[in-house]
Amino acid sequence: MAAPQRSGNYRGFVLLFILLGTLWEAWAGHILYSVSEETDKGSFVGDIAKDLGLEPRELAERGVRIVSRGRTQLFSLNPRSGSLVTADRIDREELCAQSPRCLVNFNILMEDKMNLYPIEVEIMDINDNAPRFLMEEINVKIMENTAPGLRFPLNEAGDPDVGTNSLQRYQLSPNRHFSLVVQSGDDGTKFPELVLERVLDREEERVHHLVLTASDGGDPPRSGTARIQVTVVDVNDHAPVFSLPQYQVTVPENVPVGTKLLTVNAIDLDEGVNGEVTYSFRKITPKLLQIFHLNSLTGELSTLEGLDYEESGFHEMEVQAQDGPGSLTKAKVLITILDVNDNAPEVTVTSLSSTIPEDKPPGTVIALFYLQDRDSGKNGEVTCTIPENLPFKLERSIDNYYRLITAKNLDREKLSVYNITLKATDGGTPPLSTETHISMHVADTNDNPPTFPHSSYSVYFPENNPRGASIFLVTAQDPDSDENAQVTYSLVEDTIQGAPVSSYVSVNSDTGVLYALRSFDYEQFQNLQLIVTASDSGDPPLSSNVSLSLFVLDQNDNAPEILYPALPTDGSTGVELAPRSAEPGYLVTKVVAVDRDSGQNAWLSYRLLKASEPGLFVVGLHTGEVRTARALLDRDVLKQSLVVAVQDHGQPLLSATVTLTVAVADSIPEVLADLGNLEPSAGPYNSGLTLYLVVAVAVVSCVFLAFVMVLLVLRLGCWHKSHLLQASGGVLAGVPPSNFVGVDGVQAFLQTYSHEVSLTADSRKSHLIFPQPNYADTLISQQSCEKSDSLLTSIDFHKCKDEASSIQVSSGLPLFP
Repeated sequence: MAAPQRSGNYRGFVLLFILLGTLWEAWAGHILYSVSEETDKGSFVGDIAKDLGLEPRELAERGVRIVSRGRTQLFSLNPRSGSLVTADRIDREELCAQSPRCLVNFNILMEDKMNLYPIEVEIMDINDNAPRFLMEEINVKIMENTAPGLRFPLNEAGDPDVGTNSLQRYQLSPNRHFSLVVQSGDDGTKFPELVLERVLDREEERVHHLVLTASDGGDPPRSGTARIQVTVVDVNDHAPVFSLPQYQVTVPENVPVGTKLLTVNAIDLDEGVNGEVTYSFRKITPKLLQIFHLNSLTGELSTLEGLDYEESGFHEMEVQAQDGPGSLTKAKVLITILDVNDNAPEVTVTSLSSTIPEDKPPGTVIALFYLQDRDSGKNGEVTCTIPENLPFKLERSIDNYYRLITAKNLDREKLSVYNITLKATDGGTPPLSTETHISMHVADTNDNPPTFPHSSYSVYFPENNPRGASIFLVTAQDPDSDENAQVTYSLVEDTIQGAPVSSYVSVNSDTGVLYALRSFDYEQFQNLQLIVTASDSGDPPLSSNVSLSLFVLDQNDNAPEILYPALPTDGSTGVELAPRSAEPGYLVTKVVAVDRDSGQNAWLSYRLLKASEPGLFVVGLHTGEVRTARALLDRDVLKQSLVVAVQDHGQPLLSATVTLTVAVADSIPEVLADLGNLEPSAGPYNSGLTLYLVVAVAVVSCVFLAFVMVLLVLRLGCWHKSHLLQASGGVLAGVPPSNFVGVDGVQAFLQTYSHEVSLTADSRKSHLIFPQPNYADTLISQQSCEKSDSLLTSIDFHKCKDEASSIQVSSGLPLFP
C-alpha cells in the first residue's frame, strides 16, 4: 500500500466525510453512522448518547459499552461527551478489500438491562492508495517479422480503493512503434494491451524501452508505473496454446501443505528453443503468491500453506505460458475451497452477572453471550444448550446473541452457587462442541425470619436459685447469611404481679441464655409466662417469638408446722384426758400439722417418738390421731407424757415434734386428787415452782367448792350486782387468749361437763369459763374458743372462801409454771 499523500484538498475531503459521518439513520432498530477511513484516533463518529435517549453521564451509570464479534475494537465511547469515536486509524482496504460498501457491525450493550442496540458504521473510502503493478518490469518478446496491429497483453495494475478512487486509465510513454489499447472485463477490470504500430527491425533496434502509467480518479489522482522492455527476436512461427482456456479445481480446506492441485499444460508446435514453454503467474495477488506455487517447467500448481475456507472460499488467478522467443498465452485458474468442519463453535460471554439476588423475579438476565462458528453451512449452524435441571433457560436475542435468564425463583438457602455449563454444538459431521462454564452466586436477601425449633418451651428450675443463675437457653436458626443471619434475643415487655418481667429474668441478646435476676420462692411463684423475640439484622429485620413457661420446682425448705395442739401464748401446758374406761382404739386427741411445701415435700407422716408408758398409745401414720392401744388399767399412772414427731417426705427430711400430756382418770375429783403428781410436759417449764403449784392446786380445789357455794348465795341475794359481773366479763375479754383456754383436752372427752377452770400460779385471779358443749371429735382452735365464750367472769378467790358448791368442772386443767 502506498503511503498516503496529503494536501489541502485531501484534508478538505476528509473533513467533508467526517461531517457526513454525523448523519445517522435508524430503521428496524439499527443505527447507522458513517466515517471516513484514515481519520485520527478519537475522531467523532456519532452522538450515541443522544440517539439512545440518554444523557452523557448515564453512559457510565447504566454500564453502556461496545461489544464486538471478535474483531479488533475500532470504536470507543467518550464518556464525557457521550459520543462514538474512533479507537484508532481505520484502513478500509484492510477491512473490506474492494467491496463496494464497507460496513462495520457491532452492538451497544446497556448493562443495567442487558439490552443490545445494533450499530452499523460505514467506512467511507478515500484515495489513500495509488495503482500498483504486480511487477515493476514487464518483458515482452516480439518477432521482427510480426505484422503491425498485433496486440500483446500486459500485466494490469491493481488499486485497492473503490469507486472513482480506483484505477481509471493507463497511459503509454510516447514512441514510434507501439500504442496502447485498454480492454474492460465483465467485472469492470481494465486490461492494457500493447499494439504494434510499425514493423520492427532487429538489426536497427534490438530492445525497446517503454513506460506504462496507471492512474486513478481520485482528487488529487494517484498513479503507478511499470517499465516495459520489448525484445525483438527472430522468427517464431507458433505461440504456446493451453489445453484449456480455464482450469478449475475443488479441494477441501484441510489438504496437506504441498498437495498438487492441478497441472496447466500449453503446447508449442515449434521445435528447439522456440518450442520450449515456461509457466508463470500472470495475474495474482501478493497474498496468493504466499499460498500457491506454480512449477515453471511442469505447470503443476501446489500449496505452500494450508488452505482456510473461513478466510476465502474461492481463489482466481491467471497463468501464462511463454516459449523461448517470447510468444505467450494466458489462461484462468479457478480454485474452489470446500468447507470442512474444522472449527469448533466459539462462545463469547459479552456480559455476565456473577452474583444475582435471590429475590429477582423469573426472566432476569444473568448473562449475554455470542455464538459463532467460522465454518459455513451446517458446519456453521450452532445450537446452545444448558443442563435441564437448572432454574435457567436460554433466550435468543439479536443476531447470534443469546441471553441466559432465570426460569424460576431462586432460593439461596437451597443452593447458593450454580455452576452452569453452556454447550455450543455445530451441525457438522462429526459435530464439534465447546463448553463454557459460568459460576453464578446467589446473593442473600433477608427473606427468612429466625425460627425456633419449637413454638413454646416449658422450663423447670428449683426454687431458692442463686441470683444471676442460668436457667435456660433459647436458640433460633436463620437460614440466611451474613447480617441477615445474625440473631439477637430480647424479652417482650410484660408485667408480673405489677412488676416488669425484666425484673425477674433477663436474656443475653447474643447467646439466648436466660438468667434469673432473683431467687424464686415456690410458695410465692409457681410459674411465670414470658415471650422471647429473636430478630435478625437484615433490612428490614425479621423476627419470631417463642413462648416460655417457667415452672418453679418446690424444694423441701419448710419444716412441718403443728397447728394443734399449739403452744399456748400464756405459758400454760395443755392436758388431754383419757378415761380409764376407754376401750382400745379410743380417740384421745389428734395432732394436726401442715407443710408449706408441695408434693412429696408436703406429705406428712406421724409417729410416736417417745412415751412414758410404751404400748399404751398409738399414733395414726397419716392421720395424726392419738388412740389407746389397749384398755387402761388401774396400775396405769395418771399422767402420761407423749412425744409425737411429724415428718415430711422431702430431701432432706424435715420434721417437728410436739409433747402431749394425757391424764388417765375416770372423774374430775380423781384428777384433782392426783393432780399433785402431774408434771408439766414441756421441759422448759420444769422449774423450782412445781412444788408450789402442786400445793396451790390442792388448796384451790378446796377453796373452789366453797367458792361455788358462796357464788350461788351471792347471786340469789345480790341480783342487782349482775350488771357488775357482766362488766367485769367485758374487761377480761380484752386479755389475750391462750392457745388452750383451760384444759381443752379434757373438755373434748367430757361431754357432760359444761364448766372450765383455769388456775395460775402467778396470778391472784383465776378464770371461770362457761363454754358451749363440745364433742370428742372436734378440734378447738384459738378463734373458736374465743367466739364460744358466752360468759367469762373474773372472781377474786379471797372474797369467796366461805362459799362452796357442787359443780361440774371440765377436765381441761392448764398448768402455769
